[in-house]
Formats: sequence, structure tokens, C-alpha cells
Amino acid sequence: MAAANTTKISWRLQEFEAHSSPVSCLALGKSSGRLLATGGQDCRVNIWALSKANCIMSLTGHKSPVECVQFNTSEEQVAAGSQSGSIRVWDLEAAKILRTLMGHKANITSLGFHPYGDFLASSSMDTNIKLWDVRRKGYVFRYKGHTQAVRSLAFSPDGKWLASASDDSTVKLWDLNQGKMITEFKSHTAAVNIIQFHPNEYLLASGSSDRTIKLWDLEKFTMIGSLEADTTPVRSVFFSSDGSCLYSGATDCLRIFGWEPDRCFDVVPVGWGKVSDLAVCNQQLIGVSHQLSSVSSYVVDLKRVKKSGGSVIQGIIQDNQPLAEPKDPKGSALRRNYERPTTTCSSQRRSPSEDEADEKVSSAEIHNAEDFKEIFQPKNAISRTPPRTSEPFPAPPEDASVCETLNSHVTKQVCVCVCVFKAPPLASSTPVQRVEPINLVTAVKSKPKIIPSSRNEPIGLNVADFLPVSSSKHETMRDVVIDEESLSQLKKGHDTMCVMLRSRHKNLETVRSVWAREDIKSALAAAVSMNDLSIVVDILNIINLQSLWKLDLCTTILPQIDQLLHSKYESYIQTGCTSLKLIMKHFWMLISDTLKATPSVGVDITREERHQKCRACCKQLKNLSHLVKNKAAQVGRHGSAFRELQLLMAPLDDSL
Repeated sequence: MAAANTTKISWRLQEFEAHSSPVSCLALGKSSGRLLATGGQDCRVNIWALSKANCIMSLTGHKSPVECVQFNTSEEQVAAGSQSGSIRVWDLEAAKILRTLMGHKANITSLGFHPYGDFLASSSMDTNIKLWDVRRKGYVFRYKGHTQAVRSLAFSPDGKWLASASDDSTVKLWDLNQGKMITEFKSHTAAVNIIQFHPNEYLLASGSSDRTIKLWDLEKFTMIGSLEADTTPVRSVFFSSDGSCLYSGATDCLRIFGWEPDRCFDVVPVGWGKVSDLAVCNQQLIGVSHQLSSVSSYVVDLKRVKKSGGSVIQGIIQDNQPLAEPKDPKGSALRRNYERPTTTCSSQRRSPSEDEADEKVSSAEIHNAEDFKEIFQPKNAISRTPPRTSEPFPAPPEDASVCETLNSHVTKQVCVCVCVFKAPPLASSTPVQRVEPINLVTAVKSKPKIIPSSRNEPIGLNVADFLPVSSSKHETMRDVVIDEESLSQLKKGHDTMCVMLRSRHKNLETVRSVWAREDIKSALAAAVSMNDLSIVVDILNIINLQSLWKLDLCTTILPQIDQLLHSKYESYIQTGCTSLKLIMKHFWMLISDTLKATPSVGVDITREERHQKCRACCKQLKNLSHLVKNKAAQVGRHGSAFRELQLLMAPLDDSL
């Protein structure tokens, strides 16, 4: 068995139901790599020990869905931010709330504990960053400068700097002592989702929706590398403990990068989907992801992964000769190292008399007392022997394949592969939105109001149609009949699907030819005239990705955005929200200034046309603003998008 285990590079550790409603966020404890915190739309924060099936404790108190969670460095505290903008900090050893922090006006998007002091940084969709002293009420300082939602925060290892990443495509570096911005990095072309400091050197990594990871020298404030991470947005990066390489959690794979020169050491297939957080322990990388109400954890054996001597440069060019190993792989001679303080600030708990109102409504429900005492309340007896370290997670047997696991639970299941159609791109190397894939393994009983853009359950099928009835003496004959009935049931929609895909392909080819022959405005008008929202979504995705927006397009597309925001498909809603956000960002000032300007003397046809377009756009935007306000109370990913739009469209209330 041991020999079989040594050949596995990655495997799934566990999958479990984490909340009674969809999971919205999660975070790993970076010190141990063994603790997991999850936040859900049920307004709870649950604490788990990896590889154990039962929840250790459930933290209550938030009255709106939890949007962000984070452990402190010692993993003795956990903080959670909600949709309402409130933050709660729990003491895990005492199993009680430590502090409630109020001040943000919108969703909390990121949290970060200071590595030494009792300080917590928070960011929000209100574009503000606040630094809190957990021992007191009220924030210590507010950092303003980002123009859109801040998505990620990170303290430098010496605790002197704070880095922030935002949807405005920038990364900002703040000096905590002086309370002001040091510098701003602007090379990304899309939202920056994650930032990570090098553990030793003056180096910062940032991952973006432009599908690149950029490395910044914090002495010269210059970019020293740009890594092509994947064909999907970068949402998770993590430096190795010695700082010799950078791990990037891409969709269904792990990439290991080096820099100076830029290169990809290795690519490891991992079936974790869109991984949300990474941690390293015992030469194993732990990745966690969530889907609806379930959470999955995965393990990658770093001893079997290439972390040096890679031969892929920029992820594209393949050399036959491997790159020479640098003399100093950590690069300590290239740039300064952080100077960490020799002592740390001990955590101070508040007195029982403080925030009594919070304690009445907030509690920690301990579900597993034995694990709770072992992890959070260990014995303080003096021991002469070194502390026992946690063992690496064992790999599953090599022959335990997915198919055999499925067969042990479901027998004689009908499996049908449906190919996913991808329409030809309208411009070179530009992806077009695909028809949603159909998975015919499981089923749901009823259709949800909003169909998620990423789902692992099909809509409108009944699992009972694909399972055999109770055994009897005529079991074989019944199985044959059931298989035939199941295949007949599956084939019912096949012809309809083929007709729909052929029609969509034909329409896309028509739009593509119009775009090539005339211009983007004509192509968009042609797409709208087809009365097919899927075609409009495909075109809008390209316009958003390549930033092809013009004022002429707004009057054509704003009525279509209204239909997209009313759609039952989450992917359509997200495309509509993204388009509306870009229109407000690029054109609202122009529209407002044009409508407020005094009439010109004489005849100016161009100005009159612009004024007419701006007036039409303003009217449509006001109608959409009312719709956004009505939908801002929804939960889930689309609800967050509507709340962000509500903030962005606030100037419409004061417009003409």
C-alpha cells in the first residue's frame, strides 16, 4: 500500500456539507495548515479540522451573510466580515466574541491580521481600507485612494506596510507609521484579486483577472516579472516557505513559477475547480474550494513537484536545455530582507463587562468538545520533549479510482456525454461564452429562481429515472426496460439541443461577418435584432474583455442590459452587471457634464447629437438604477454585484 501511495502527486482529501445554505467564503490557517474557517449565507462561521468530518464549533452573531473570514497568525482568533459591513472577531480558545467592529458601509471583501500587533485591516466595496485595534472600538486609520472595490489585503512580514489590490486594476502600498500611500502599481489590465508578500525579500506578487501574476520589487518599486498563469483569472497565490518559488492555484491545476527569469517549473492537474485558498504544511500543499453548500479539500505532494530548474519561459516557449540553477536560489543578494521585531505583542482579551450586548447575541456552539480542547485548549504543562508535529496526510491507494467509488454507491447508472459547443471567436484569440454544459449524473427536483453559472447539478431531471427498481425474480428484464426508458428520456431533448446549437452557431457567424465587414456598432445592432440574449451575452463578453466601449454602443445596449438583469441565469446577470459597471465608469462623467453644460451659440450638429445620446443614456440608466436598488437585497454572487452597482450608481440620484 505504501508503494502505491508514493506515486500519487495530488488527491482529494475530503468533501463535506459545511453549511445549511451556500458557502460564500473560506480561509485556511497558514501556521498549521490544518484549520479551516468557512462563512455562509446562513450568517454563521464554522471552524473545521481538516480530514475530520465534524464541525468543531459554529460561531453565531452576524445578522447578514458572511462574506469574508480570516485567521490571525497564531490561529487563536478568527475574524469575519458580513454583507452589512460589520466585522466580528472571536477568541477561539475562550469560545466567545472578542470584538464587534462597525464602520464600513458595504460588503466586507477582505481581512488581514497584523503579524505582530493586535491590529486588523479590512476592506470593503465602499473602496475604503480601515485599520482597527482589536482591543478598542473604532478604527485607528482609514486609507482612501482606490476608486473601486478592494479585493485583497496583506501585511508585510515585518508589519510596517500594508498592500491592497482592487477592481480598479491597481495595487497600492501603504506605510502604516505615516498613514499614507508609498507607491501604486498600475501594470495590470483588469481587476487584481490577490496579493502576497515574499516571506523574506522585498518582493510582492499580485494575481489578476487579466490572467497574469506580476512580481514587484519593493526597493525600486518596479515590476521584475509577469507570469502567464492560466486561461482563467488568478485568484490564489502562495509563496513557498523558503521563498524559492510561487504557487498559483488555477482552475483544476496547480502551477509552480520561478522568476528572474520568468518560468513555469511544473503544472500539476488537480480537480479542485476554482480553488479559494492555499496553505503549505509538511511538504504538502493544501487547497480548498467550495460549491454551493459543500467544501472540498485537496492535497498536493510537493516532494513530487518540480520547484527549480524549469525549462518553460513565460509559460509558452519550451527549451530543450533546462535553465541553470542560480547560485543563491533565494535571491538574498538581489534585494533586502525584512527585519522582523525580536518580540511580539501578546494578545489582550477584553474584560467580561465589555460589549455585553454582543455577547448576548453572539455565541460559539461547540459541536466537538474533544477536538476543541485538543486544538484550542491544550495542556500548558512543561514538557522536555519537542512538541509532536502533525503527520502528513496519507495518499489514497493508487487503484481507488473515481469510477470504482461511484460504482460502490450507484449501480447500473446511465451515463451520457454531451459535448460542449463553443462558437467561433469574433476576434482573434478572444473567447466567446459557451453554452452551459449539461451534466446528466445527478438531478434536482425543482428549478431554482437563479440558475448558478457554475453548478454540478443538472436542471429538470429526476435521478429516480436512472436507477433500478427493487430486486425481484425478473430483475434482469426490468433492468433492460429501465435502461431503455432512461435512454429514451435522455434522447428527448437531444434534437432540440442540436437545433438550438446550430441556430446559435449560424447567428454568431452572421454577427462575426457583420463585424468584419462594417464595425462593432453594426455587429451589436445585428445581435440585438436577432432577439437572442445568448448572442448579446457573447458579444458583450468580448466588448468587456477588450474594453471596446463607445458612447454610441450605450444607447443600443442599455435596454438589453435591463433584460439581462431580469434573467434567471447567473452568468447573464453577471455579464449585465459588468457591462453596466464599465458604462458608469467610462461614460457617466461625460453624460453628466454634457447634460449640465450651458447651450452653445450657433449650430453644432455634433454637440446636439452627443447631447441627445447622453439624455437617452441618462434616462435608461435611471431606470436601471431603480432595478439595481430593488435587487440589492438578494443573496449570493449576483446580490453582491447588485450592491456594488448600487454604490456606483449613487450619483444618478442627484443628476438632472
